[in-house]
Amino acid sequence: MAAHRKPRQRSLGGPTARTAATLALAGAATATGFDGTGHAETQLTPAQVRAEVDELYQEAETATEKYDGAKDEADTAQQRLNALRDETARKQEKLNSTREALGSFAAAQYRDGGFAPAWQLALSGDPDQYLDNAALAERAGDRQASTVSRVREQLREIERLRGAARVELTSLRARQAQLRRQKEAVTGKLAKARRLLARLTPQQRGPVTGDGVAPERTSRSASDARETLRQAGPAAPNARAAAAVSYAYAKLGSPYVWGASGPNAFDCSGLAQAAYRAAGITLPRTTYTQINAGRRVSRSELQPGDLVFFYSGISHVGIYVGNGQMIHAPNPSAPVRLAPVDLMPFAGATRVV
Repeated sequence: MAAHRKPRQRSLGGPTARTAATLALAGAATATGFDGTGHAETQLTPAQVRAEVDELYQEAETATEKYDGAKDEADTAQQRLNALRDETARKQEKLNSTREALGSFAAAQYRDGGFAPAWQLALSGDPDQYLDNAALAERAGDRQASTVSRVREQLREIERLRGAARVELTSLRARQAQLRRQKEAVTGKLAKARRLLARLTPQQRGPVTGDGVAPERTSRSASDARETLRQAGPAAPNARAAAAVSYAYAKLGSPYVWGASGPNAFDCSGLAQAAYRAAGITLPRTTYTQINAGRRVSRSELQPGDLVFFYSGISHVGIYVGNGQMIHAPNPSAPVRLAPVDLMPFAGATRVV
């Protein structure tokens, strides 16, 4: 039988050792990636990057609408707080005047010595004159008692206003905290989207940013907008809807900025609000409230000026302009533009006027 000997271990040295070390370092670098997490960074195809960016933009828009709503509530709370503070200051000023009047009366009483009425009658050299003065003093005393009552009432009212202001201030601080959370959510998602888009070439980014897609439609002068509106198809049902559509056309090419409602930049609900503000109609700030700002209409009933909403969470809105087209503010990578209504999942429509 052949003898089975344990193979002699070869020592690692020279080129062999250097090759092994290089491979080990390369493997460690690949496993670690750029973020030091110890996992290889997933290599996404351009289509996967675009899909992830689209999802991030939708999530960011949902967070933006929540931010817009919280900001609207915070602004309203601030206005109420300011009104309460102003009213409290006016009441306090009135109270101070009343107190000064009481102080003057008390000082006069002190100067007169504050004698009891019986002694003043006994010491008076003219009893008839004294009795006339006493009657006048009694009436003055009644007026002072009424003044004291008013002071007490004013103090109660001021305390009530201060209590209401404290409640309003607590509410405002809660809304401001909510604003900060929503802002962090939006900026975080947008930053991630920017990092993903940076991996793509300009041509690969096109389907997300719209680069090279109908570029002649991304911006127009006001006169071009009116001419396009005239040729676009069916007319708006009334002057106010027409004014809103005309405004939207005039803003083609304006940048998307989350939280903005014009005049030079917009998010989706900000554009809808600004368009109808130009038409003399006040819309609420968010998509969730705008969808209830008018009469619901079906997709087959759409007319220029109708607001069209998308996604199950009602997180996006556009302004219908006819021929199956809308004007909307898509996302930070694309300006205000014309787009087909069937570009996104349709959720409903509202006719404002």
